[in-house]
Amino acid sequence: MMACFGYMNTVGTYQAYLAMNQLSSYSESTIGWIFSVYIFLSFGAGVQVGPFFDKHGPFWLVVIGSICLLLSIMLLGVCSQYWHFMLVFGVLGGIGTAMIFTPAVSSVGHWFLRRRANATGIATCGGALGGVIFPLMLQDLFPKVGWAWATRIQGFIFILLLLVAILLLRARLPPRPGGSAWPDVSVFKDLPFALVTAGAYFLEWGLFIPVAYLTSYALDTDGAISPTFAYQLLAIFNAGSFFGRWVPGYVADKLGRFNTQIVAVFLCAASSLALWLPAAVYATSESSSSPQTILALTIVYAALMGFASGSNISLTPVCVGMLCPTKDYGRYIATTYTIVSLGCLTGLPIAGALISATGGSYWAVALFTGGCYICGLCCFVAVRVMKAGWKLAVIY
Repeated sequence: MMACFGYMNTVGTYQAYLAMNQLSSYSESTIGWIFSVYIFLSFGAGVQVGPFFDKHGPFWLVVIGSICLLLSIMLLGVCSQYWHFMLVFGVLGGIGTAMIFTPAVSSVGHWFLRRRANATGIATCGGALGGVIFPLMLQDLFPKVGWAWATRIQGFIFILLLLVAILLLRARLPPRPGGSAWPDVSVFKDLPFALVTAGAYFLEWGLFIPVAYLTSYALDTDGAISPTFAYQLLAIFNAGSFFGRWVPGYVADKLGRFNTQIVAVFLCAASSLALWLPAAVYATSESSSSPQTILALTIVYAALMGFASGSNISLTPVCVGMLCPTKDYGRYIATTYTIVSLGCLTGLPIAGALISATGGSYWAVALFTGGCYICGLCCFVAVRVMKAGWKLAVIY
């Protein structure tokens, strides 16, 4: 998780650096397609990975995924053209991440039931930790050793992390030789599962926008936020996400997985609309009193949104697991995230187009992010009401 999700949680640093260097002649929306394809494949390729996991186990998936991810990060340093980055980061990195992410989450689901939310939260903390370490590391390495060696050093760290993953990842339930390795779309006949999938779609549609654009937004605040601190915002976001993946997981096992998810999603919507939106509006004004306000709102937003959005990664698979048998967990997770991947494919280009349409402002992006979370909130509330009713005291 620290390698594949750490890679994913560093896209904001890559986006900001490439926009000012190798890909400076391209628009934000065009550059965003590289990272959208990466996130799309990271989740979408799981449509085949999950059923393969159920049938054959995690070992070969993780081995092949590790090779793909290592090739991606090591080749990234020699990329210079747009299509280089699309193939190496977008396609190769996305496939590698998918082959690691789905078995990792599904394996945890095999070993835990009553404490599944807490266990999944702890496992996904690795991605948030990588999202703290790698942006800060790259910020320090870029001016010292350059783009190529900075990404190679990150790759050397990946080697150690992925070797540990290959040695430790195991499934509890035996492979099912007679099972199908193909996804089963008939699971969408179950309305609660379909609604959870729709909710996850909206969450991921909004989640990766601040991950990818928070640094770029900070660099465009006309000095309200320094360039150095702009790159550190992603580390603050991921530090919040570290606790946001573990704490809600611990609470969810005691107070209910859907209950906790609903509160976390509400905080995501509220922070985007009450913190990032006004900060982005202030950044477009000429008020001399705005810089301190912009900085304060942005810092609080990065920390709070990071914490609240941590549950998007840790609790969503657990909520899916409540609606399916454990033996089919990999298949259900893969089916959900295949649909979710469509939102990941379009989210960043839409955000880039909104930035261009508003003349480089980010208020529309903040509004879109908040709207995505409101839609996701409605879906999770609907499932909670269908399964447990309106009483708040019910643990579900």
